[in-house]
Amino acid sequence: MKTIDNSTANSDVIDESGTPLQNIELVNANTQLSSDIMDNDSKKLQYLSKKQDKFGYIKYVSLVILTLQNATLGLSMRYARTRKVEMFSSAAAVLMAEVFKLAICIVLVIQESRSIKKGFHSMYATVILNVRDTLRVCVPSFLYIIQNNLLYVSASNLDAATYQVTYQLKLLTTAFFAVIVLKRKLKKWQWCALGLLAAGVALVQLSSTENKNSEKSTDGQSRILGFGAALAACFISGFAGIYFEKVLKESDISVWMRNVQLSLLSLPFGTVTYLINNGGSMKTILKGFDGFVWYLVLLQAAGGLIVAVVVKYADNILKGFATSVAIIISCGVSIYLFNFVLTIQFAAGTILVIGSIFLYGYVPKKPDNRTSLNV
Repeated sequence: MKTIDNSTANSDVIDESGTPLQNIELVNANTQLSSDIMDNDSKKLQYLSKKQDKFGYIKYVSLVILTLQNATLGLSMRYARTRKVEMFSSAAAVLMAEVFKLAICIVLVIQESRSIKKGFHSMYATVILNVRDTLRVCVPSFLYIIQNNLLYVSASNLDAATYQVTYQLKLLTTAFFAVIVLKRKLKKWQWCALGLLAAGVALVQLSSTENKNSEKSTDGQSRILGFGAALAACFISGFAGIYFEKVLKESDISVWMRNVQLSLLSLPFGTVTYLINNGGSMKTILKGFDGFVWYLVLLQAAGGLIVAVVVKYADNILKGFATSVAIIISCGVSIYLFNFVLTIQFAAGTILVIGSIFLYGYVPKKPDNRTSLNV
């Protein structure tokens, strides 16, 4: 029986170093596979990095816009109501703002649907066919119309800096309704923040009362009426915001679609409010509307939409920073534009309000549970 020499038979699969070629091919394949996996991981990391950079860009841009919008809205409302020109109706301005807001939201829904036909079909199915759900938005629609009208009353009777600081009481009212309606539990530092907020606003109001000549005198002003309107607007804002949040969480309808519902329902409420304030006639609805008033209307319409973007991409600390900077801008501009006198008492109250905003939005870092074994 003839035997076969294995070394001779397998000589064609042995390289010069004595390693079988099959093993070399296997090693090469594993190396190539590892390289492909590393390339895929690298691509994923690059994609996530680009996505994070994009969201970070949107976050900070929206925060800058929100800061400017918050600061300029109060200043613009104050300036518009104290100009020596033909006065416009605040109810008409609120109604026009809802018209612009509706138009903007419709465009955003169409963009979200990626088709005009699909966008309008989606709005028809959500707003018209699902009437019961749409009617749930009636409450915040009505409240937001009242709130925006009250803000004009407040801006007409309070200087811009005092108005801006006082309106931060909406943080307190929102927290109050969150506890009552959503059964949300506040942390100890949040309760402290709300106490600081109330104390800060009280100092600001006392300072404004003691310095009656801190701003250019305007006929027909009433600080009590202005503060009362701002306080009522804060309570309405708090309840409407929590109610709207509850509606959003109980459905999967997008924020833009909900804003379409809000604006559609706000139009009849806004129209009725205007008719009540103007003797039941629509003939003079645009009386007193010039370029500055139209700018103010657009600014107010964009405000709610900017907040929606910030809520999606930013955190509470950054939102608090934006609000704080807006307060500082309002105070600084008021000094030069309205001859506002900044007192120590007003400054102390403003610092308390800004500090309370940051304290309320503070989120403590989670403790690191790593041990010496899993470092």
